[in-house]
Amino acid sequence: MKIDRRSFLSLGVGFGAGIALSPLPWKLTDDSSIWTQMWPWTPVPERGESRYVNSVCTLCPGGCGISVRKVEDRAVKIEGQKGHPVSNGGICLLGLSGLQLLYGPYRVKYPMKRREDAKRGQGKWQKISWDEAMSEVAKKLGDAKDKTACIMDSDKGTVPQLFKTLLTGLGSPNFMRTPSVEDSFELALLKTCGYPASAGFDLENADFVLSFGAGLLEGWGAPVRTFKANSLWKDKKVPVIQIEPRLSNTAAKSDKWIPVNPGTESELALGIAHVLIKEGLAKAEVSDSFKKIVSEGYAPDTVARITGVEAGVIVGLAKSFAAASKPLALCGRGKGATPISLNETLAVYALNALMGNINQEGGLFAVPQPDYIKWAKTNSNASVSKLLYGKDASLKALLVANANPLYSLPDTQAVKTALDKIPFIVSFSSYMDETAQYADIILPNHCYLERYEDVPAPAGYHKPLIGLSRPVVKPQFNTKHTGDVVIAIAKAMGAELPYDSYETCLKETFGDTWEAFQKDGVLTADFTPPAPSGKIELNETSLKPVALEGESSAFPLVLVPFDSMRLSGSSIGEPPFVIKTVDDTILFKNDICIEINPKTAQSYNLSDGKYARLTTPKGSAKVRVHLYEGIMPGVIAMPRGLGHTPGFTGNDKYLAGKGVNVNELMGSAECPDGLNAAYGIRAKLERA
Repeated sequence: MKIDRRSFLSLGVGFGAGIALSPLPWKLTDDSSIWTQMWPWTPVPERGESRYVNSVCTLCPGGCGISVRKVEDRAVKIEGQKGHPVSNGGICLLGLSGLQLLYGPYRVKYPMKRREDAKRGQGKWQKISWDEAMSEVAKKLGDAKDKTACIMDSDKGTVPQLFKTLLTGLGSPNFMRTPSVEDSFELALLKTCGYPASAGFDLENADFVLSFGAGLLEGWGAPVRTFKANSLWKDKKVPVIQIEPRLSNTAAKSDKWIPVNPGTESELALGIAHVLIKEGLAKAEVSDSFKKIVSEGYAPDTVARITGVEAGVIVGLAKSFAAASKPLALCGRGKGATPISLNETLAVYALNALMGNINQEGGLFAVPQPDYIKWAKTNSNASVSKLLYGKDASLKALLVANANPLYSLPDTQAVKTALDKIPFIVSFSSYMDETAQYADIILPNHCYLERYEDVPAPAGYHKPLIGLSRPVVKPQFNTKHTGDVVIAIAKAMGAELPYDSYETCLKETFGDTWEAFQKDGVLTADFTPPAPSGKIELNETSLKPVALEGESSAFPLVLVPFDSMRLSGSSIGEPPFVIKTVDDTILFKNDICIEINPKTAQSYNLSDGKYARLTTPKGSAKVRVHLYEGIMPGVIAMPRGLGHTPGFTGNDKYLAGKGVNVNELMGSAECPDGLNAAYGIRAKLERA
């Protein structure tokens, strides 16, 4: 076809007008402004020599290796560390934005004490010296003695061990770890393998992946590693099956999404186990009790009525799973930051065990927990639910480090009520998070880019590994390493600790390996996993389901939380660069959006983008409606990670006041072994 000059000009004008009228340039301009706008506190480094310092990111349990570029003494960019065994050069959006957490104006810059004329949470503080602060804490803990507790994000590593040592000196066994899916895995592995272990998954070598709600693309495990594994599966054409009530990003990019009624994943797993045993497809020995339970109670037709998954689909899943040479079943809702019921982890373990895939290439590994800390013997861990929610809770002092229970635990009001009963609360937070706002004294920790810390066992990693987080820059403010503070407090109380500083503690803990540890930033060990103990054993008590809270007549719907890679949902709030990337179907201006199936919305006369009142037995919130075909009828989904409250110096204007904290609406329910493992809560919707 011939195009003359006039036609060409007409085409050009039309093309230009089309581009101008389309949303593309405006979207690009908006994205450009998001990533380049000059925030009031954006650092502008002076010209100078640049160099890189390797460390480990501790903003989530992933333990990714990072490489921080510095110009003179200022960090200017965070990248993934090439060659790191967990992340190998990759980095997530939160890790990439870590400099905003380092240099942002919303840090706690010095020790603070709540004013005597102020109530908790009012944001009225007075600046005090470190000596005064630590002296008062030592006195209060001496008075509280065995009624002292500590809650942290992890119970592994030298810093948690120092807290445990302090508690042991007080006669207290009350060390608590923030609940997560690791609680469920560790208890399941102890029951089935017979030794204390963490769950590791050989993602890279699996040739069939059956995921019961694990948000493989929402931040599950070590997020960068999981993303890389997903790309590898695509290249190798490894089938990935996602089972959950909602079409998540993981489900959308899997080979098949199987919707399931919320909280019935364990029944579906045992239905698959039933087929494996009945059809003679199992490769491992099964105990008579397990065979009896599964054969009598979990036939495909029975499971179909419970789960909403057709019997033929259950049979097909079992046969496909058995046909693979290295099938892998895994679970953990979303990022895995909340516990799941023991019956679910046991059922998933059983699927791997039936195929002989425990401690085998491409399978589930029971990784022995690290035992390199030899310098103290301490008491065992305690249950968060029993100490905070329990009827016999009688704490007099609470220490909170690297955790934000007033935001991240379900049933926020119950947590607040529990904290109100504790006379003395100490926060070691670098930021004025919700729990720090509610403390009596804040002893601010260095930012993660300003301190040393050992980082054992990244979440879901299948080999023993310890990473080293090291200071990239000097402390910006009058903060102290929490390890140093705990050592000083313990000594002020007369405890015998052989260390004058945390750095000395760290060096002596690693002994002859310290020099290599500092050089490489990671320690690995030869791993010969112990053989699993005997047959697969389950019992009726372990398989008892966890009921949803609320009467179905008053609350006919089910509310479930969901995770996103762009919202952390943990003790770390999103930096401005991250919150700017959140989709407007999750956060519209300052309103949180709930996902609801159009058929469900129609029955309540609700339309897209309009307001509704969402109510559960625990609370109520005004929300926007987002119609979404990718969620089962009768189910509502709400994102985690929003609804941070404004504080005195923290939870900045880019994050605070946006949306609702879903935990304000969620309840807690214990499974028979004490895990807080309810999946969702009953709810109702009304037009607002």
